[in-house]
Amino acid sequence: MNIHNQFFRGSGPYQAFAGRDASRGLATFSLEKDAIKDEYDDLSDLNSMQRDSLHEWEMQFLDRYPVVGKLLTPEEAAQRELKEIQPEDVQNDQDTKKEK
Repeated sequence: MNIHNQFFRGSGPYQAFAGRDASRGLATFSLEKDAIKDEYDDLSDLNSMQRDSLHEWEMQFLDRYPVVGKLLTPEEAAQRELKEIQPEDVQNDQDTKKEK
């Protein structure tokens, strides 16, 4: 464990953000429950000052932490699911054709 991991674990200062979409909370400087989402938040209602703040947070995090994942929009998640399912279905179709 490195020093950065301690921020997100247990009672660390960023623990409320771990595994969640923290974008709104960072943009609005809020730890309130409605500012930290368990699902994708499109952030379309943020004002320009909040968007600038969020961008500054993003730059700080990119300087300090490796990117380990991306929170997908519902559309991206559906597309990824289709891509994961599709190769299996194609293989099953090919196997069925070989059996005939």
